Amino acid sequence: MQIMIVDGQGGGIGKAVIETIRRKLGDSLPILALGTNALATAAMLKAGANEGATGENAIVYCAPKADVIIGSIAILAANSMLGELTPAMARAIAESPAEKLLIPLSRLNISVMGVVGKPLPHYVEDVIKALKELTEGG
Repeated sequence: MQIMIVDGQGGGIGKAVIETIRRKLGDSLPILALGTNALATAAMLKAGANEGATGENAIVYCAPKADVIIGSIAILAANSMLGELTPAMARAIAESPAEKLLIPLSRLNISVMGVVGKPLPHYVEDVIKALKELTEGG
């Protein structure tokens, strides 16, 4: 199973997700960190990702090959992350057949109805629960 985590800016969300995956699910899951910039990729690699790549081409190339894509809801919105996430990146992620585990944190004027505002660590726990169900079948 190929798990792809996408983040931009400082990579804080991706870093938090990877650290929690490693702490709760161990080192056996292959994690590919894809950053919109080198700083985000480096933060995710430092957190425990197996591999990392940076930029539009890396995301466009890898998204169709992933089984699970994890990131904030912003990874589906063109020009999000202060313009770092290009329309091509958003499209590749949206069109990927991968299961998408999205954290509803956004500065994009996007509100998801029914979502209760929670701190990032609580959403990361939700991601871990869903990822565990996908990888272990329950």
